Amino acid sequence: MYVGAMVLTKALGIGLCALALSAAPAAQPQPWRQSFPVDTKALATEGENPYFILKPGYQLKYEGTEDGKPGTLVITVLNETKTVGGVDTRIVEERETSGGELIEVSRNYFAIDPATKDVYYFGEDVDMYKKGKIASHEGSWHHGTKGATFGLMMPGTPALGMRFYQEQAKGIAMDRAEIVSLAEKLTTRAGAFERCLKTLETTPLEKLAREYKIFAPGVGLVKDGNLELVSHRYER
Repeated sequence: MYVGAMVLTKALGIGLCALALSAAPAAQPQPWRQSFPVDTKALATEGENPYFILKPGYQLKYEGTEDGKPGTLVITVLNETKTVGGVDTRIVEERETSGGELIEVSRNYFAIDPATKDVYYFGEDVDMYKKGKIASHEGSWHHGTKGATFGLMMPGTPALGMRFYQEQAKGIAMDRAEIVSLAEKLTTRAGAFERCLKTLETTPLEKLAREYKIFAPGVGLVKDGNLELVSHRYER
């Protein structure tokens, strides 16, 4: 076979392969996980996985903008536990401000599987503030109450494409997350982070709502929407 015919044959082969690939159906996304077969009695209230630290005293602080106003968020793992739906959980407090005013304080309930390092979410108590006073408890829910059940907050061994519900309180809180990257890089005032995990959070309660979060190994959440990590440490 002479060179010209070989080139033509290769070109035809490449073209046919390209056509075959373009005709192949796109990979289907994984279904949303809503069931988590775990023995809740074996869960612990203290521990950590690469992207989520559940140890008393650990604190993260964020700054940025919310609705065009300067905003802050402080997340603290408290030295307190709470039994939710028969499950012992660790309390993690979040305090959020906008324009210098306190707008939300929530107490979130987590537990970790010592074997898999999966971190599960069992609900939250929310205080929404307006002009310095509690205006509502919107978004509060508890595993085991009114049909609500726990969700997966952060898998111990995350994989690209994983999709899971974090909250499962019908009509109240139904956040879900999809892992869209395991190779993000981010620099904030707290430092430079590599090999970060990125999630896209959505909810069937607000079909247009979309929010990206980034988690750094050994640190945890480093970017939450427009808020970025400015410090992380253990409180004394």
